[in-house]
Amino acid sequence: MELVYSTQNSDFDPEKRYRNPAHFDRPEAGVTHVVVIGDWPKVIDAYEALGVEVSVIKPLISPPVDAGGADFNAGLEQESENLRTDRGGILRLIEAAEGISPLEHPGAGELSIRLFDALKAIHEGFETLKDERDNLLSEVESLRGEVARLKAAAEPVDNAEKIAGLKAKLDAANVTYRANASVESLEKSVADLQQA
Repeated sequence: MELVYSTQNSDFDPEKRYRNPAHFDRPEAGVTHVVVIGDWPKVIDAYEALGVEVSVIKPLISPPVDAGGADFNAGLEQESENLRTDRGGILRLIEAAEGISPLEHPGAGELSIRLFDALKAIHEGFETLKDERDNLLSEVESLRGEVARLKAAAEPVDNAEKIAGLKAKLDAANVTYRANASVESLEKSVADLQQA
């Protein structure tokens, strides 16, 4: 009897008998030839040990390798533990990003350490930007003070020129005014002149 070990789900030849190699636990009795599609060393070794002819065919898409019981389960358990470690670290980093807790190194987990490094770089970038912003704000305040000082220093000159101009107009019209008259009072006298 010939058996075909394959993980296919369709395109079965009705003249052949198929078995899924993922469920292999021991060779079947009465088998004279085995066709193994894929990389399933456990199946191949078991039948070859009995002297059964084995043909191996490489599929177009490789199925998972039959790693064998304890080693395979240990690998899965280790991978599960790694994922749990990463998940815990990532959750703590998300809480830190949301402001719930401080940003702290997760200690373990490849993905969570990479995420920590990225968040730390972003945080440091924000701190640098905040420092630059604070420096610019102090410069702006300094510049505002300088502008106010310059404006205050320029006003008397502007008023003095304005007062001299207003007095010249009133002198030309032979209008008398007080020597210490304010800008507003001189402006009113000139306005009255123009209405007359």
